[in-house]
Amino acid sequence: MRLRNIKGARDAIAESPLVVHEPEKKKGKWKEVFGNDYPIRIEIGMGKGKFLHELAGRNPQINYIGIEKYSSVLLRALQKMEDEPLSNLMFIRMDAEEIGEVFDKEEVDRIYLNFSDPWPKDRHAKRRLPSKEFLLRYNQFLKRDGILEFKTDNKELFDFAVEEVPLAGWEIDKITYDLHHDAEMVQGNVMTEYEERFSSMGNPIYKYIIKR
Repeated sequence: MRLRNIKGARDAIAESPLVVHEPEKKKGKWKEVFGNDYPIRIEIGMGKGKFLHELAGRNPQINYIGIEKYSSVLLRALQKMEDEPLSNLMFIRMDAEEIGEVFDKEEVDRIYLNFSDPWPKDRHAKRRLPSKEFLLRYNQFLKRDGILEFKTDNKELFDFAVEEVPLAGWEIDKITYDLHHDAEMVQGNVMTEYEERFSSMGNPIYKYIIKR
């Protein structure tokens, strides 16, 4: 059964206090949601939430928000939070194209994109999360000194993402074409479910860190 089709997932999400409903009403008020002034970092397309859950556990003085489109995938992250609760991690179920409606100017200091959907057809290029169209959306709410981290095993998507950076007025701070053999960039690396799987098969992991 495909995860996105698990029966009852939407109901479980609707009832969960860990999911922020009507997130557009929290725009500019996320520090109130968490009840503190800690930095806010988000992962767009978080999948089952392993990466963000581990990051939040390591960094209790940073607030994290996981954004996921598919209910049955988000359900897995909620189940993990029930087993290992964290006060600095919350979730939103939404389509990434609406991201600009949820966060206010300079409200987020870091964005994570991990193993994003490659949308391989050329006509769908603007739907890719590291596209110039999305980078312009991120401009609306990322702090001026904020950064975006992107990881993937898809070489074509990564090459596309690298080409999009200057087109959106951003610049590359760090880049590697083999993360797990890059002594500098692998430090502190938290692996996603996909990363564990692909790297165990010997696939190189590509990563960049970009800024304005």
